[in-house]
Amino acid sequence: MNKSRVTVVDIARAAGVSKSTVSLVLQASPLVNEATRAKVNAVIRELGYVYNRGAANLRQSASSRIIGIIVNDLTNSFFAELAVGMDMVMQSAGYVQFLSNSAENIDRQREVIASMREHGISGLIISPARGTEAADLKPLAASGIPVVAVVRNVVGAKVSSLFSDNYAGAKDAVRHLISLGHRRIAFLGGIPNTTVFTERVEGWRDALAEAGLDAPDTLVIGSAASRAGGVAAIERALLLPDQPTAALCFNDAAAFGVCDGLRAAGKEPARDFAVVGFDDVIEAETAVPALTTVSVDPQGMGRRAAQLLLKQINTGRVEPEAIVSSVRLVVRQSCGAGQKTKRKSA
Repeated sequence: MNKSRVTVVDIARAAGVSKSTVSLVLQASPLVNEATRAKVNAVIRELGYVYNRGAANLRQSASSRIIGIIVNDLTNSFFAELAVGMDMVMQSAGYVQFLSNSAENIDRQREVIASMREHGISGLIISPARGTEAADLKPLAASGIPVVAVVRNVVGAKVSSLFSDNYAGAKDAVRHLISLGHRRIAFLGGIPNTTVFTERVEGWRDALAEAGLDAPDTLVIGSAASRAGGVAAIERALLLPDQPTAALCFNDAAAFGVCDGLRAAGKEPARDFAVVGFDDVIEAETAVPALTTVSVDPQGMGRRAAQLLLKQINTGRVEPEAIVSSVRLVVRQSCGAGQKTKRKSA
């Protein structure tokens, strides 16, 4: 191999790692473990590669109209709508976006961040994968690259953040179900040990306590935040000795799955079991029955995140700013509001 033409790709192939991992080693990133760092450095020495930092800086300067966007689950329509909102703002501002799906894989997310840095992004909007640590985002802010975290918080990262009011939304939803006469209300779907799950469960629990109702842990049934996860959650709920009559679901995807699972069990959503979602994705209004849900306005959230990032880019200051966006309960058919009213008046 001609040493004067050795590339990062050559090093990655020889070391058996990704190109992004090689870039992290060259940047002296703390995200690479020592064993991998030693292996990559050994290959660099063996091949005689010389990192041209001046050229790298020049590439970053030339690519200053690029924005990185990383979401944790692009298969969820909420995140697709979120990305659409970001795109509306960024395109109008003349920026090109690199969109990546981490699929909740923290290692993939780290590699994508490294690759985006290598291509000279001007800023990053990220919905962090589970397990994201402050150390994953701090180097970006330290190097002057603005970062906005959406949906999930990363404690100690010192980056800007934009979240919905999960606690208030969950509390309003459960209060509504209680007003319809429900006394045994489950919380279905979502992965525990995430900030969003914790905040929504707290809202559920406090609304029940406020009404003098029990909130046993058996009624909190976590699962994948997906349609399949919703089916699995309602199947478990229907096996309880004292079955719930209603549920607040972690998100709309899980709520759609809960409706599927109810029908599979011979029960009709709205008539036999009240269902409330969270997000208000486009499909919520056209679902059968139309889904009662807490509206987060995902496209609007995407637009606000993009505007917050552009504000930091344009001012040239990376100063963390935290925004909590308000939510509202949208009452449709799935909670059985009309049917419950008729029963009360009968």
